[in-house]
Amino acid sequence: MSAETADTLVPQERDGGFRYWRLRFRAWRGHRPFWAGLITLVSGLPIGYFPYAHLHLGNLTLAMSTTAGAGSLIIGVLLVTLGLTMWFHSIVRVFAGIAAILLALVSIPVSNLGGFFVGFLLALIGGALSVSWVPEKAKRRTAEDEAAPESAGIAEAADTADTDADPLLPGPRAGVEADVTDTRTDWFKGGRHSAG
Repeated sequence: MSAETADTLVPQERDGGFRYWRLRFRAWRGHRPFWAGLITLVSGLPIGYFPYAHLHLGNLTLAMSTTAGAGSLIIGVLLVTLGLTMWFHSIVRVFAGIAAILLALVSIPVSNLGGFFVGFLLALIGGALSVSWVPEKAKRRTAEDEAAPESAGIAEAADTADTDADPLLPGPRAGVEADVTDTRTDWFKGGRHSAG
């Protein structure tokens, strides 16, 4: 369902706009790795937050600050940015997914075990979802390609049955001599291993 289809299904004035915007959001979400982007975006929050957090246990304050706090903040911001990239520029979804997985692995030693494994696991899942996501048109195209070789193979076999050539190789062009086996490539321009 495209955004144009959502426009024609429900007029905005009929239901106050909620259903209209819900269908528009569903159409927008369907054309990009939405859940991969959301999970990756959320994974950057604990990774960037925990190194700067202070836990208060009664009168006792436990500071989680580490020497690698800046590195944790950079990893968290990069994961949030990669999540937004998955949403708004889905053509680079494979790069963004691989980068999210690598940043998740780097976050283990840098930022308190990857945000106490919460951010680490979320970044791994989001990156894997992003790498594995395929647009709807490509899904349909691969389904058609799987069905097409059976009928195409029969037609090609009938065409090549007339000649004794290998069925996997194309035949000679029109107007070109069919037997070119007497020409060897090592005789071309002075022989094999020729520098000039």
